[in-house]
Amino acid sequence: MLAARVNLKGWQQAAVAVGSAFGALLDPKRADLIAALGETTGKPAFERVLQRMKNSAEGREILLERPRVISTQVSRAWDMPENTFGAAYAQFMGSRNFSPDDRPPVRFMDSDDLAFVATRAREVHDFWHVLFGLPTNLIGETALKVIEFEQMILPMCMLSVVGGSARFSEKQRKLFFQHYFPWATKAGLKATDLMSVYYEKHFHEDLEEVRRNWGIVPCPDPKSSSAV
Repeated sequence: MLAARVNLKGWQQAAVAVGSAFGALLDPKRADLIAALGETTGKPAFERVLQRMKNSAEGREILLERPRVISTQVSRAWDMPENTFGAAYAQFMGSRNFSPDDRPPVRFMDSDDLAFVATRAREVHDFWHVLFGLPTNLIGETALKVIEFEQMILPMCMLSVVGGSARFSEKQRKLFFQHYFPWATKAGLKATDLMSVYYEKHFHEDLEEVRRNWGIVPCPDPKSSSAV
């Protein structure tokens, strides 16, 4: 994580941000460009998240131990009993053939603490998919970016919402703004500070119980009458 860091001057950060934004718009599948955009535009947001973590007992524990969401550290989730948070995460990852090791490294943070916070934000993404019950299609990913924005106020998240919604079909756009967007804005605000949660220490707990404890409202079925 830290070995890959590159220190940039102000104008260099701006250049990387602009280049990454254009590149990501041309090819939204370029996770490295999206990551670079998030880092070069997100320092103030990550500084606020870091301070919140320092103000939380569980957040301080995360900062002290610096856990990584990589296969060697989260493999015990696959051994958790049915209905637990860990089992739900393992099923989510396994059913999609995802690996926790696939995230691009953080490169453009100028301190070890900020580099870790940016890494942590990137690596807990799939935990949030599980907790909020969101799919990994374009609508699901865009809805999760709304929640990430509400939680961290990262500019890249809102840019991703704009970019994602621009790629919707007319039917998808209507569904997103009538159902997913109103739910996500409320869900992101209602939940506890999710960056200060030590998820790995809750793998053994019941999924519905951790949702209640963390104030998480899973995404309602789009066929229901309203988004709570």
